[in-house]
Amino acid sequence: MNQTFTIKQKTKQIFVLLIPILITQLGMFSMVFFNTIMSGKYNSSDLAGVAIGSSIWSPIFTGISSILLAVSPIAAQRFGEKKSHEVTSVVKHGVYLSVFITILLIILGFFLLDPILDSMNLTARVQDTAFDYLVGLSYGILPLFVFNVLRSFIYALGKTRVIMIIMIISLPLNFLLNYVLIFGNWGFPELGGAGAGYATAITDWAFMAMTIFIVKKQEPFSTFPIFENMKEFSWEKCKEILKIGVPMGLSTFFETSMFAVVTILLSKFNVTTIAAYQSALNIVSFLYMIPISISMVQTVLVGFEVGAKRYKDAKQYSWLGVYLAILIAILTGLLVVAFRYQVAGFYSNETAVINLTANFLIFALFFQIADAIQATAQAALRGYKDVNIAFIMTLIAYWLICLPVGYLLANFTSLGARGYWIGLTVGLLAAGVALSLRLIYIQKRKFVGAAIKEVV
Repeated sequence: MNQTFTIKQKTKQIFVLLIPILITQLGMFSMVFFNTIMSGKYNSSDLAGVAIGSSIWSPIFTGISSILLAVSPIAAQRFGEKKSHEVTSVVKHGVYLSVFITILLIILGFFLLDPILDSMNLTARVQDTAFDYLVGLSYGILPLFVFNVLRSFIYALGKTRVIMIIMIISLPLNFLLNYVLIFGNWGFPELGGAGAGYATAITDWAFMAMTIFIVKKQEPFSTFPIFENMKEFSWEKCKEILKIGVPMGLSTFFETSMFAVVTILLSKFNVTTIAAYQSALNIVSFLYMIPISISMVQTVLVGFEVGAKRYKDAKQYSWLGVYLAILIAILTGLLVVAFRYQVAGFYSNETAVINLTANFLIFALFFQIADAIQATAQAALRGYKDVNIAFIMTLIAYWLICLPVGYLLANFTSLGARGYWIGLTVGLLAAGVALSLRLIYIQKRKFVGAAIKEVV
């Protein structure tokens, strides 16, 4: 990363970092896309099972990943402060945390997975698929978390193309594994939707192996001895990551768990509604990779500039990211609405599922705009390491606005399942407005002058 002096230079720097991150995010989401679309082609019950499994796993994965991704703003600020020697320790302790969290998660899953699925009153076929899908995914938890820590480190150095190349290499492997394990091709067992979980886990190990090799062998990463002297351990270093990461993780967890709860609430509807909702959500989530990629760039660039005490530059990067995300959300939302039936057809061969998915996608435009605002405003705040107030704001927006509004509209009006989409949009917009106001406050009151004041 380089210091920039004009809006044009800043915009160029954003895109230089953004394009590889976007390709990477789209690639990672493509794994979920393959899981969903290939399970749907196998059987609608398997699609519903994968949807339920994903709704349970997604908030857990994204929440914990966000804790580990705290390595990114911490490392970026260290670089901005020209304290590169401290980066190695931060990344190393991120790897330690990956191991600890994986062990805890597997223990909890062993005791809680069956009771959670039993409480959802699913059909036997859907419940069995959801359980087996999650068991398959569990084999890839550790490599996935370690990969995310190393990815944060690489992003903090501004070398975003490296992860993009790893993703491009891994995608064909994931597609092939889905093909043979879901449908039982080439002599492999026919696992149905559960095969998608095992395919993802194997791909996660490939991610981690390639990333570790590059970090150890390729400059500038190899100048940081991350995997040397692994006995060096400090709870203080772990606490530094957790101090920033836990509010980030909880905020992300409550956002994604909100979608999971909606999926669970929709389980009282028929299989067609569950499948259509999951298909529509996958389409919107695929497009969400654009603002989430912008947000990753924001966090790194804002953190780098704050570390260097260039607060004007940090402010400009913050709002450039927000404006860019809104513009792209409007364009992609209009395209989705215009071609909603064709897009829905990728997810199912059943006419009822296609029609209902297309109906849900009408709400995509407003949903995407609201989501883009809240994602990028929150990312800019993370660059400032201002995470506690942001967490409270998102908690209120997601759980005291999104869900109640959606539930009331879905159950006490004629909107039915569509009411949940309106509730989600209203809550995300509330989060976006609140976070934007917090960002303005931080920039005007907290990060001015020659010294950084303590953030609440």
